[in-house]
Amino acid sequence: MTEQIECVDIAIVGAGPVGMTLALALAGGPYSVLLIDSRQRGAWAGDPRALALSQGTRQLLERLGAWDTDTCTAIDTIHVSQRGGFGRTLIDARDYDLPALGYVMRYRDLAAALDSPIDGGRIWDDCAVIDLQSCGEASEVTLHRAGENRRVSARLVVHAEGTPADDPEVRVYDYRQHAVVAEVRPLAGHARRAWERFTPDGPLALLPIGNDYSLVLAAPPDKAAPLLALDEDGFLAALRAQFGSRVDFVASGPRASFPLALRVRRKLTGPRQVWIGNAAQSLHPISGQGFNLGLRDAWELAERLLENAAGDPGDAATLASYARGRRLDRQGSIAFTDSVARVFANDLAPLRVARGAGLLALDLFPPLRHFVARRMIWGARAWP
Repeated sequence: MTEQIECVDIAIVGAGPVGMTLALALAGGPYSVLLIDSRQRGAWAGDPRALALSQGTRQLLERLGAWDTDTCTAIDTIHVSQRGGFGRTLIDARDYDLPALGYVMRYRDLAAALDSPIDGGRIWDDCAVIDLQSCGEASEVTLHRAGENRRVSARLVVHAEGTPADDPEVRVYDYRQHAVVAEVRPLAGHARRAWERFTPDGPLALLPIGNDYSLVLAAPPDKAAPLLALDEDGFLAALRAQFGSRVDFVASGPRASFPLALRVRRKLTGPRQVWIGNAAQSLHPISGQGFNLGLRDAWELAERLLENAAGDPGDAATLASYARGRRLDRQGSIAFTDSVARVFANDLAPLRVARGAGLLALDLFPPLRHFVARRMIWGARAWP
């Protein structure tokens, strides 16, 4: 039985980092904002995942007062190469007069930094969305919480949770790969260097975090499952065989895997609704673009809404302006990540030669290398 109605200007479904970033960016503005989360508040406290954050993302989070230098590991250089082929390139923060190219932070630490300044009364946690209807001047969200239904009437509903649903508005490409993730300890220190190594089975990334590396290893499903079943010594031996001799490993933590697919919502907006972050697009983890793209979604949506502060946040023209403004960054990030994932996952000899030539070109022609680096750091601002 529905017992109460809460009226707000903006309801954000999903209180993960993207949803919280939007809430903080809107704080102090004219809109009443409610965060709705399916999990209990603080459920992220035990989440061990590592996130790759660009220097541009650091600048964004600093403006929100949500950057914690003590919990991150800086990336000074990125070494990119392919196994079994020539060509390599090195991207160095010193070439861009930056303190770092990016940072690696645990999901729980970023979530804590974002959660801390948010008023607890503005978060409804442990809520399941069971219905959403948009009509007229508001959207109505029906929630189930603590054994009862509650209704929220919002002039705008922002979807900031989960991946694009299986519906006609979502384009899906299955990479036919699984990502095996773990933390591994190198024999020698990592010197704040990240590695992107392209292997015949798929890309392999090592991101420095604390004294260890956060590993993301892409492999076909029939090879990913056996990697999970190996003991520690067997897994480290398999990792050495995939990565090569540039880095040796002496220990590994628990492993997990998940399938890799590109999922893109064709339309970012609907009547009094907008989709941001992973709810709008879910990318291959190669080059660490997806999460940073989602935070830029939140920041730009807040800018558009605050520009229209005297008006209706769910106004169709305002939402259309947001969608147009995100087109270049979104399409560019999707195309960049998808093309690299596809080209570097194929071990055909002509493609291996072409990849080597491309990596060599990046190394020999600084303007080309700088363009790629700027796209990874700042997104669409890399484009002319």
